[in-house]
Amino acid sequence: MLRKLYPIGIQTFEKIIDEDYLYIDKTEYVYRMTHSDSKFMFLSRPRRFGKSLLTSTLQCYFEGKRELFKGLAIEKKEKEWTEYPVLHFDMSGGKHMQPDALQRYLLFILELKETEYGIVADAPDPNVRLLNLINTVHQQTGKKVVVLIDEYDAPLLDVVHEEAQLGILRDIMRNFYSPLKYCDPKLQFVFLTGITKFSQMSIFSELNNIANISMLPKYAGICGITKEEIISQMSNDLSLFAENLGLTTAEALDRLQERYDGYHFTWPSSDVFNPFSLLNALANNNLDDYWFGTGTPTYLIEMMRKFDVKASDIGEGIEADKTEFDAPTECLETITPLLYQSGYLTIKNYNKETDLYTLDIPNKEIRVGLYRSLLPRFVGGKLQGRGLTTMAKMSLLIRQDHIEEALQMLQTFLGTIPYCDNTDYEGHYQQMLYVIFSLLTNYPMDVEVHTPKGRVDIVIMTNTNLYLLELKMNKSADAAMQQINLKNYSQRFALSGLPITKVGINFDSTTRNITDWIIER
Repeated sequence: MLRKLYPIGIQTFEKIIDEDYLYIDKTEYVYRMTHSDSKFMFLSRPRRFGKSLLTSTLQCYFEGKRELFKGLAIEKKEKEWTEYPVLHFDMSGGKHMQPDALQRYLLFILELKETEYGIVADAPDPNVRLLNLINTVHQQTGKKVVVLIDEYDAPLLDVVHEEAQLGILRDIMRNFYSPLKYCDPKLQFVFLTGITKFSQMSIFSELNNIANISMLPKYAGICGITKEEIISQMSNDLSLFAENLGLTTAEALDRLQERYDGYHFTWPSSDVFNPFSLLNALANNNLDDYWFGTGTPTYLIEMMRKFDVKASDIGEGIEADKTEFDAPTECLETITPLLYQSGYLTIKNYNKETDLYTLDIPNKEIRVGLYRSLLPRFVGGKLQGRGLTTMAKMSLLIRQDHIEEALQMLQTFLGTIPYCDNTDYEGHYQQMLYVIFSLLTNYPMDVEVHTPKGRVDIVIMTNTNLYLLELKMNKSADAAMQQINLKNYSQRFALSGLPITKVGINFDSTTRNITDWIIER
């Protein structure tokens, strides 16, 4: 069996179609967007989720390139194929810039469009140039103008934790976008993509007529790849992947779901896979952390520090009101909306009676990557490599049911860690152990697992054993074991069919290490 090449890193619709790359048909969404009540739209999705490809698809549609859409869903729906002038701006080139540099970048991308239409302009203000560009293009063509802005928030994200710098850059971008509202009668369609939504009192105050479609059920699968799309459009790809890994098709799909699936941008919603990781895994016949391997955004790490986010605060059971998803990015009271918008948390349930959403980490790739990004807080940047090596060796020992040796290795490793800067509270050490055990990811693992009488700190399931770990601080391993037995945690897992090993661990804040442990099988 042969398969098409995957458009990994390719975000241009025309190139994908012309060169016969795999294209997951999203054109029904394009038709839905362009035939709706609103002509100003905003879509938020995590990075590398297909926002740029969607924007490129819209560009080809509005440019009337009907031949590119042959055989796709929109071909049967669209009858007119009216051509419009399109102004497509990519703001991703404006990252990591000081105010003067950002002004020059905006003038540069405007000049590129001006050259296309033979426009000569020398105004020093980007908003004046954009206003003139829209007006002139409208006059030249006699048609309304389409404006597509990809990654509208890119110039702001890396300074979201710096109030002074953020305010300056935000004003520059607000001024740049201001003509879009003023030129409303001359615009056919305006579409912005981004990760976050900045305050209604800043950038979006200039676009108060924009419809945020990010959480509308009818657009739940507009970016990413759904399970239904894998089955209907990628069945051959899935079969090849399964064959190469020596799995059944069902087993292969389960592995992919565990690692890359689980995203929901509304509720109810089809399961959405991370498209970047999914296509890389199928291309390489290997399950790896592709999306997280491209790097945790600086803004997210800085905001986690700003809000003093604990590892145990991220995950199952986080509840959020709908208004929190639309909270101004620069005025956040918690980091939950930013973690959601960035793809590190996703919707897992919704309660109509309370109007509350339940959030959780989407999948294994995110859980592993997130805890790895937190590890330097506890072991120091220089020791991170050694820390990950230790985690890998401990993981193998636990798989071989050598939990005693694994804890000895951990104790030795913790003895090599220098003092950290933020160790003025006992919870620091509990969080350290939480992160370290969370990185033992060769097997199914849960943290803070609820039982009828309490919750177990950590549960690790290997092929041959189920470990229940209880952690204590400045007490004793015996106290930890007493809690396991008192709460009868093992009864909760009796139906697992695996032998249960109970492990009580005590951590001392003075020595900053494990002092003792008890293992009962």
